[in-house]
Amino acid sequence: MKAARNIGLSLLTTVLAVGCSDGDVPRLVPVQGKVLKEGKAITAGSIYLHPDANAEYTEDNPSSILQIDGGFTMKTYPFGEGVAPGGYTVTLAPELAQRVSKPNYGSPEKSPWKISVPPEGLTELVLEIE
Repeated sequence: MKAARNIGLSLLTTVLAVGCSDGDVPRLVPVQGKVLKEGKAITAGSIYLHPDANAEYTEDNPSSILQIDGGFTMKTYPFGEGVAPGGYTVTLAPELAQRVSKPNYGSPEKSPWKISVPPEGLTELVLEIE
């Protein structure tokens, strides 16, 4: 049984290694910050980044769940924490945008939040809902 498990793990590792070459993995930099409205933390929802055409990686919309203090750490699926440098439109989850009475913040076409992620990332981004 143990030998079969080891063979299975070995095969899985080989498949993952072959399926993910370094050329497929985007360069990710940290993007962290807080979402506030009238100086108070916005929680119980998610935030998304929608890449512009100039972003280094456009195959995913990085996202994060908002923490109790309104904080977030963006992640790019399936690669982990961080986002590729470039321009983004930032949105709240549509349900959260409705809850804070700002539906435009839930739409990539209407959101007023535009950011540019530099090669070193952003670690103190504050997004204020107006």
